[in-house]
Amino acid sequence: MHTPRDDESNVSGSAPAPQFDEIDLSVSDSIATLTLNRPERMNAFTATMMHEIIAAFDLIDADDDVRAVIITGAGRAFCAGADLAAGAETFAGRDASDRDRADRAPSVGRDGGGRVTLRIFESTKPVIAAINGAAVGVGVTMTLPADIRIAATTARFGFVFSRRGIVPEACSSWFLPRIVGISRAAEWCYSGRLFDATEALDTGLVRSLHDPGHLIEAARQIAESLVSDSAAVSVALTRQMLWRMLGAAHPMDAHRVDSRGIAIRGASADAREGVMSFLDKRPADFVDRVSDGLPEIFDGWQAPEFS
Repeated sequence: MHTPRDDESNVSGSAPAPQFDEIDLSVSDSIATLTLNRPERMNAFTATMMHEIIAAFDLIDADDDVRAVIITGAGRAFCAGADLAAGAETFAGRDASDRDRADRAPSVGRDGGGRVTLRIFESTKPVIAAINGAAVGVGVTMTLPADIRIAATTARFGFVFSRRGIVPEACSSWFLPRIVGISRAAEWCYSGRLFDATEALDTGLVRSLHDPGHLIEAARQIAESLVSDSAAVSVALTRQMLWRMLGAAHPMDAHRVDSRGIAIRGASADAREGVMSFLDKRPADFVDRVSDGLPEIFDGWQAPEFS
């Protein structure tokens, strides 16, 4: 993987564009497009792709000129799942030598799909998945932490893990039931069957279906509607509030976070501008920057360490 140099810290502006091997990253009109780019392999997921997606999100979060992210795939697929080129040992991982030992549990390396989904979960910019074709295995689970998923009418989906002798990954046992409900999640994951875009729409997995030739245009229109009139820091905080409160034990947890957020943001330059622009009947000019850091409103919340 190409590692961006210090002078490549931004993905827009005058800095050189970072070069990647298995994804493309471009920015136009404040919207970043991250394209999985192994079309000859139906964008099958690799360790290189994992590292590059994470690096791309790091660049995007650091760039205040970027307001939203679209993830899509090159060619006829979004992502056909893990690259199976290693054959029978594809999913063996680093614990292969320990698997048959009875005296201790095997050492466990982190699931690559999970590392991607957790990075997307932490994004400070809205994320839209534009699913242009087959999205199978990690190809669908990596889309679950996106805020909005749309799909081409020709897209196909499958949580095929049981058919490969493994289990769901990429934190999908947390995300998927929250999106489509436990019964539907169980049906898809137990059977591992493939299903079409209409079923994905009917069950709420995707927001809308589009002609394949107009999918990216539709994603850009949605992205623009999310950020064109909104304050970047407010959007970033709201994104984290909504996702993190999915796991809250009681509404009081949300009340505490809401109250802190209103108190801190209510005294900000953005809040004053938001009110005055409304009263003056003019577009707002928000000045607070995500890259300066988000207010601490989550009562010491931090991601647990992997073990």
